[in-house]
Amino acid sequence: MLTRPLLLLVIWVGLTTDLEPTVRADEAVPHWSFQKPVRPTVPAKKQLRHGERVQNPVDAFVLARLEQEGLAPAPLADPWILVRRAYFDLLGLPPSPEQVETFVNDSSPDAWGNLIDQLLESKHYGERWGRHWLDVARYADSAGFEGDAAYPNAWRYRDYIVSSFNDDKPYNMMVQEQIAGDEIWPDNLDLDPKRVYIPTDTQKQHLQARIGTGLFGFGPRVGESTLDARRLHYETLTDWVDTAGSVFLGLTLQCARCHDHKFDALTQEDYFAMQAIFTSSIEMDLPTITPIEIASWRDSYPAIVGAHEARLAYKVFQQRIGEDELSPEQKVEEKRLRDQIVERVMKLQDVNPSVPHTPFDPLMQVPKATVLGHERPELIKPVHLLERGELYLPRQKIHPALPAALARSTNRKSKVTGPYGSRKELALWLTQSGHPLTARVMVNRIWQWHFGQGLVATPNDFGKHGAPPTHPDLLDWLATEFVARNWSIKELHRLIMASNTYRATSRFSTAEHQQRDPENRYLWRFNRRRLEGEALWDAIHTTAGTINLAVGGRPVMPPLAEDEIAALRRKDRWPVSGDPDQHTRRGLYILVLRNFRFPMFDVFDAPVNSVSCPQRDVTTVTPQALFGLNSPSVYRQARQLACRVVRESAGGPEQWVQQLWKIALARPISAQETEETLRLLAVLSETQSVEQIQKTLGDSVESLAPASPQQAAALVKLCLAVYNLNEFSFIH
Repeated sequence: MLTRPLLLLVIWVGLTTDLEPTVRADEAVPHWSFQKPVRPTVPAKKQLRHGERVQNPVDAFVLARLEQEGLAPAPLADPWILVRRAYFDLLGLPPSPEQVETFVNDSSPDAWGNLIDQLLESKHYGERWGRHWLDVARYADSAGFEGDAAYPNAWRYRDYIVSSFNDDKPYNMMVQEQIAGDEIWPDNLDLDPKRVYIPTDTQKQHLQARIGTGLFGFGPRVGESTLDARRLHYETLTDWVDTAGSVFLGLTLQCARCHDHKFDALTQEDYFAMQAIFTSSIEMDLPTITPIEIASWRDSYPAIVGAHEARLAYKVFQQRIGEDELSPEQKVEEKRLRDQIVERVMKLQDVNPSVPHTPFDPLMQVPKATVLGHERPELIKPVHLLERGELYLPRQKIHPALPAALARSTNRKSKVTGPYGSRKELALWLTQSGHPLTARVMVNRIWQWHFGQGLVATPNDFGKHGAPPTHPDLLDWLATEFVARNWSIKELHRLIMASNTYRATSRFSTAEHQQRDPENRYLWRFNRRRLEGEALWDAIHTTAGTINLAVGGRPVMPPLAEDEIAALRRKDRWPVSGDPDQHTRRGLYILVLRNFRFPMFDVFDAPVNSVSCPQRDVTTVTPQALFGLNSPSVYRQARQLACRVVRESAGGPEQWVQQLWKIALARPISAQETEETLRLLAVLSETQSVEQIQKTLGDSVESLAPASPQQAAALVKLCLAVYNLNEFSFIH
């Protein structure tokens, strides 16, 4: 008879059998995601039972899969639903009543396509889709851990991403710029006067390309005083490799840090070879303007004397050598002088910032961006394979290389050049047309951000332990089409949103559908989705008429409630923005601290940004309802919404509720809803004391005229109730 400990051991061994490595890096038949996408044949419309629903190949693939599962598609959504869906999907903002009416009354066959084109041209499109990408990029304005040190230049990467989406920058170029913008394109620090003093448009584009490498400059970081330099370098490389693997490859590279990957054809040597690709790189703060522009701040002359003297020394040196070819010694001297000029410019911010209103103030704000650059050759640290991933158990030295199994799938050797240029090779390899993962991973992300779930349900894990695609042919068709359309994300939007799959209603269900596919994995209807915290913030302020839609710039800090301030470890970490207009900027621009998440975003499932977040959690918890009903910020916006309703309505309570529904819910109110809402308004008007009315209205009494104080207070509470409706918080 087995003893209890021995029995438990037998059970444990049986349960963990499947966790043993099941793959080899040189396996004969690679996993599907390690194979090049092959463009499949689109199912013929006439062979589909619901062929009349086919608008484009997206529908054909989805309908074919529904037939396999014995399911029928849901009806199409009505125009009121579609216009709101499109605005939130592409802009993250609600449509105005006028915009809704324009679309609903447009009976032309091109109305839907024209709406999509119009929204894609909006400058706010990049803000919405940039926010999605920043989740994946684990964006933050601080380092986290005990010190939570500030990243004062991280916002430039955020603005780079917004601009890239707005410009429809080809995705392959976005990948190249973020991994190796400094190696693929020349930098903007050349001291040749013809190029420094009169920067060309090309140079400015090169500088923007370098800002993309800021992806690696705002990861979670322990302060240098806490870790020794060797450990800090190792943890930095770990963050960079893990991020690159998750963001661009959709693989769990981090699982190969301590041993060969248990499920995928990734070895521990592959992992450290990727670290070797990055080991010659360092973070640097790069001025985003030229030295001559810095010097143009004439009132700050004392602070630029050092840079001016260095520049003069460089010119004297140029005159001394004339047009002769530089000797090795002269090249060293030239490099020293170039570095000196850059160093002087960079040190301008070292002037004591605590002294207000000095002539140095403008120069202390020299615009900079944190980017990747090259470490000096003598300071490049070698990379070794580490036993069990332990820093102080080094084994053989590892050279820069691509993951071997993936390199084979693209018919190339894994070894790359080094120490410099290896990131460039990585970037170009990732963006070659036949790469098995890059296009698939991005197409899947875009699909997920439209439908709430990806064709692969594990967007950061395309390996064997991840979910298989529900529609493998559709995934590969979209991936190949994406590349064929020059990696255009906007073209992919047009393709997906033109389909009837996208335009289906979410308000449809039968017992058969719920039994066969309760999670809607096969897309028989549209998925109802809750707005993220930032989108809720934007929707509340937009409908209230208080939103500040300025694009770009430094992070802002709106006021916090007293209990929210109490949650801060250090009160000085949230200095409220001095300009009140900044308090109602879009949620994208609110400061992102790793050790303190903005309360509204926190309660509505803001991502934990210590690692790449492929998909936000969606919880339903009591604090969400309490926040919506009790937050001073939401209450203030409810007052502003009530003022807007009265201002835009001609008449009394019936007209108010009609206008409220159009503004907040983007649809007409029904007769039954009107009757019930008017009854509620009457009850609220009659049951409030004078003190309650005064507290509800604050200083908004005059703005709510001609409504009586009782009516005005009731309307404010009704607006607050509407902000807390599921219909307001969800995309249907």
